[in-house]
Amino acid sequence: MKLPQSLPSRLARLHARAGRLVAMLRAGRGPWLAALLLAAALPALHAAPVEVIDERGATVRLPQPPQRIVTLLPSLTETVCVLGACDRLVGVDRYSNWPAPVRKLPQVGGGIDPNVEAVVALKPDLVLLAKSSRVVDRLEALGLKVAVLEPKTQADVERVMAKVGTLLAQPGAPALWQRLQGELDAAAQTVPAARRGQRVYFEVNNGPYAAGESSFMGETLARLGARNIVPAAMGPFPKLNPEFVVRADPDLIMVSVRSGAGMEQRPGWAGIRAVRDGRICRFSATQADVLVRPGPRMGEAARLMADCLSGRPLAE
Repeated sequence: MKLPQSLPSRLARLHARAGRLVAMLRAGRGPWLAALLLAAALPALHAAPVEVIDERGATVRLPQPPQRIVTLLPSLTETVCVLGACDRLVGVDRYSNWPAPVRKLPQVGGGIDPNVEAVVALKPDLVLLAKSSRVVDRLEALGLKVAVLEPKTQADVERVMAKVGTLLAQPGAPALWQRLQGELDAAAQTVPAARRGQRVYFEVNNGPYAAGESSFMGETLARLGARNIVPAAMGPFPKLNPEFVVRADPDLIMVSVRSGAGMEQRPGWAGIRAVRDGRICRFSATQADVLVRPGPRMGEAARLMADCLSGRPLAE
């Protein structure tokens, strides 16, 4: 990433201040003078500009890390918080509900069509939202800084975490990603060899929309040793003809309780192997939130999928 041109001069000024501080301390001058100089140096570091290129290919530049952030996608909300900047959030979309402190924040509507007036009223210095949102141009026309970040694959998740970390001037994104990789590997080790190779259909909602092989959820299933009935060629989250699932005849179905009601009564579905054998994992609403959000809880999502594949109870 190219550093803003003003950053070297800021760092040079900080270096000079630090040098004066060291000289004062060595000379035994009053500690209160040193404290004043240090206090003057820290805001300058905090005010260093930040810059990323978002999902549109647009360059997002801020004169300093944002202190008032609105997030319009739950996975972005969770990433901001896990990277240590939850206290900078001033508003979220209606679906952001983790971690607990965000439930007390003002909600500005859905991520695709939020209440623009409500967002503006919060006076954010940065709005983080998905590419699918319809308000990007309006928010920018009103003078707000916007970063469009929408992960769909695991590589996207790593990239988005890094960009959020850069915008926040928080250094924890690489360590967070490495932790998630360890959690995914650990979950895979809990799936018995006899349970690997199962053909799985994961329905994300009753459109029906599925998690395909190329989605972050499909990639997790592959790491757990499952075979996805929805090939990568169909896209990350394709809308399916229900007859497609009947013909594919999966061994196991994963679905949330919110969208899986009455699944067995769909035309032709009674003959599907997974339905006939009662091999349907119905995730609670809380578990479904974890599973469908491409962010810092992907390790927990992998454990839930591993439990389903292994036939273990889906404990909350």
